[in-house]
Amino acid sequence: MPEEERKPIGKITHFFPKISVAVLKADELIPKGTKISIEGHDKKVEMVLESMQIEHKDVEEIKPGEEAGIKTPDEVKEGDLVYKAE
Repeated sequence: MPEEERKPIGKITHFFPKISVAVLKADELIPKGTKISIEGHDKKVEMVLESMQIEHKDVEEIKPGEEAGIKTPDEVKEGDLVYKAE
């Protein structure tokens, strides 16, 4: 898919390095099990959303406008964009 056609499904608003958890703010409905790509200026992290929490409670999906904590395999940065991965 050409770069200009890709639309982010969310954005990282915070990252907690000690526990490797990022806060993802969703722009559209994101169900558990979605393969995502978190992309910044110098790094790209691909992963499957297996653990998502809102207010310390496990959730099956993140609705548009909601923020959820997600466990990440690598460090990401505030402002990184989140895309659906192929």
